[in-house]
Amino acid sequence: KSSSTAVLPDFGFLLCARVSSRRWLNLQEYQSKKLMQESGVTVQRFYVADNPPDALQAAKRLNAKEIVLKAQILAGGRGKGVFSSGLKGGVHLTKDPSVVGELASKMLGYSLTTKQTPKEGVEVKTVMVAEALDITRETYFAILMDRACNGPVMVGSPQGGMDIEEVADKSPELIFKEVIDIFEGVRDDQALRMAANLGFKGPLKRQAADQIMRLYDLFLKVDATQVEVNPLGETPEGQVVCFDAKISFDDNAEFRQKAVFALDDMSESDPTETEAAKWDLKYIGLDGNIACFVNGAGLAMATCDIIDLHGGKPANFLDLGGGVKEKQVYEAFKLLTADPKVEAILVNIFGGIVNCAIIANGITKACRELELKVPLVVRLEGGYCTGGATPTALHPYLPSV
Repeated sequence: KSSSTAVLPDFGFLLCARVSSRRWLNLQEYQSKKLMQESGVTVQRFYVADNPPDALQAAKRLNAKEIVLKAQILAGGRGKGVFSSGLKGGVHLTKDPSVVGELASKMLGYSLTTKQTPKEGVEVKTVMVAEALDITRETYFAILMDRACNGPVMVGSPQGGMDIEEVADKSPELIFKEVIDIFEGVRDDQALRMAANLGFKGPLKRQAADQIMRLYDLFLKVDATQVEVNPLGETPEGQVVCFDAKISFDDNAEFRQKAVFALDDMSESDPTETEAAKWDLKYIGLDGNIACFVNGAGLAMATCDIIDLHGGKPANFLDLGGGVKEKQVYEAFKLLTADPKVEAILVNIFGGIVNCAIIANGITKACRELELKVPLVVRLEGGYCTGGATPTALHPYLPSV
């Protein structure tokens, strides 16, 4: 035990697995719609505003029968959310454009709290003013990478607008799948067959097939791992429209998708996680008081589990990755010691890919320069574990345990 409240276990050899330490790209709804629009996919007409007067002007420019005003945050459940201004609902429908400015004034600059946001909510900085369209029928459509098929597949269902997992569980016969040849792309007959399976008939069948092929073009163009449209709807006017979409991107393609990744909205991300990502560290904050400093996702999870098993609570998940440098070790310690909940730090390194000497030297530098005030327990095992900073060298810089 390193203190009366922080419990650290004795443990032996543990295997580890490495995962990428990159954070996922997050796009707002309007940004995804814009990408779709640029690829010829049919979406609602919309404008974006960051102040009430612009929102009002956007509503007038739309000249639509009905307008939908949506707060732009990354969390779900906006429709049932509550603003710190007292306004209820992050999504509002109106046939009167003149009220849009007033509604926007109660959204912009205020925090919206939903089931998926922190308790204090998330500040709304932009709103989307869009044309509201009636939907006569909702379907589900997605393109995703499938390991079993060694490439992309199309997945669709005539039952859209709801949880697709629930449809798959209760009505698996309503889930349709088409494997796409990565070299050939989506064939016309495949797109038409999927459109028919989704329930589109007559001229709408051709229209839906065209939308499917354009969505695949978008999938390739932006290096997506998934494009999910729910719902892909049919309007009374005979239009096939992508009403809501989620796009997941391949982070490994950032080097050739500069424009897309420049859209990343990190304002809603945890500041510590954002700072960790700058140093190529995978960090997730937890509620405990024992900070974990580990290499490899598998070893990091096992370390968290062992702490919990022995009566302690981990303060974080931190994976250094395999190619860690001394500077990253130092920055990781800065992140850990900045957390006021942390009462002890556990370093658990298995030197397979990682050089233990680099870790040890980084620790000694951090202890010297950051004036570490909490107990530190270090376990180095594997490559170069006897080189660099030895336990004796570390001792002068460690708090008494």
